[in-house]
Amino acid sequence: MKKSVLASILGSVLCFAASNALAEAPSDWSKIKALDTTLFYPGVSPMEWINKGTEHGGARGMKKGETCMDCHSEEIADMGGKMVSGQKIEPNPIPGKAAAINVKVQAARDDEHLYLRFTWKQPKASGAAKMDTVNPVKIAYMIEAGSKVEMANISGCWSSCHGDARTMPGADDNKTKYVKNGSLANGIFYDLNQWRSGENKAFDGYVAEKRVMEGGQALQSATGKLNGDTWTVEFKRKLAGSDKGDVELKAGQVYNFGFAIHDDNTIGRYHHVSLNFKLGIDSKADIVATKQ
Repeated sequence: MKKSVLASILGSVLCFAASNALAEAPSDWSKIKALDTTLFYPGVSPMEWINKGTEHGGARGMKKGETCMDCHSEEIADMGGKMVSGQKIEPNPIPGKAAAINVKVQAARDDEHLYLRFTWKQPKASGAAKMDTVNPVKIAYMIEAGSKVEMANISGCWSSCHGDARTMPGADDNKTKYVKNGSLANGIFYDLNQWRSGENKAFDGYVAEKRVMEGGQALQSATGKLNGDTWTVEFKRKLAGSDKGDVELKAGQVYNFGFAIHDDNTIGRYHHVSLNFKLGIDSKADIVATKQ
């Protein structure tokens, strides 16, 4: 009887250790395919501007289902250059601010978790006054399932950007990002995860009728470090969803995906953003998380 009990205990310990081993991030990210892309400075380009044909030439194409990437994939850095300089849709240009940031994105999974890894070179500081005095860098990504958020399949995370949100010209300083008809109950939301460098802290929230930076249950950890001039940030989150703004991630499915970096101690719209991407879980997409 004692031997049986001991064997049972040892078996439980071994199972626990095995499950923890499965929950570790990939040991060699160099073996995992990376998406190389460019984030750009967007200026004042909320959804209202994007959908206005007299201002944005791509508005007509978007109504036909063309994505932001379909039109702009070859000119991302150039767009950032025009806006960061004040040549186009930026009333408050920041001299010396980087027009674009090149980023490498990788993904992997195990039975229970998604792992995301972002790497990029730190741009030269502009020397402007610090908007966020605590965090030199912040990085966030958003996932949307089922295209319930209007135009998420076309714009990535851009559907959360509106002209009446804080830091937009003349907007309410207390109004956060939101999505049209946003509702957790109805599945109309973005799952949002963020890491902040100065605080060295992760945030798990969502964007629905407003942005909420806490309450999510999927994010397990986020770590970042600056090695020389290169940032590396890794996120680990559960595949499982919840009613707290966590999108459930399933094998064989594809999700709308976008991300942004706040560089140079900035806040609000003064970030660098991606165009629209697809995240696949064992499924063909721009970024694919396969089982390790």
